[in-house]
Amino acid sequence: MSTAPTHLRASSLILVTAGGTLGTAAREAISLTVPSLAGIPVAIFGINFLGAFLLGLLLSALARRGPDESARRRVRLLVGTGFMGGFTTYSALATDAALFLGGVPGTESAGGVPAVTASTGIGIGYGLATLIIGGLATWAGIALGTITRAQGPHAATRTPATRTAETRTEATGSPAEAVLPVESDPHDSGAAGTGRRDGDRR
Repeated sequence: MSTAPTHLRASSLILVTAGGTLGTAAREAISLTVPSLAGIPVAIFGINFLGAFLLGLLLSALARRGPDESARRRVRLLVGTGFMGGFTTYSALATDAALFLGGVPGTESAGGVPAVTASTGIGIGYGLATLIIGGLATWAGIALGTITRAQGPHAATRTPATRTAETRTEATGSPAEAVLPVESDPHDSGAAGTGRRDGDRR
């Protein structure tokens, strides 16, 4: 077993590279397919918005399923660090914003913003909107991942004691080590409290 840090292991590098390649290809395909709207690169804006949401959802879901190891770590590296890292792009965001603010004449960004549409207001608004909405999208993804995990398929039928037992089972890794809930018979409550049976009463 390799003793190198996770980010230096060959397996981790392969996963991130593969995911990043696929994410970059997906972003480029969308950028070439979706045209700009009134000179605004809506494709890049939408890509960053969607990527932020999905990344928040993914990391929240993985974190609530256990520690970052084995299969969960591989999914995080491949899909989170790799694919989402290549899919989202702040370099294109910076280029588009710079062109809006008055870039080099005759140039065009990856998002398809021609220099003739340069506008200080649009450039500032585009950059701020991407950052603010991207942050909200990340928060929404994390919230959805939390709700989805909390409201599992049997959440409505689980009692607090059962959920405690399930949590201990996940922590110990063995159902045998979990403390299971014990249901008491309401008819025995009097006997349990007094230490006498009904027949012993006088």
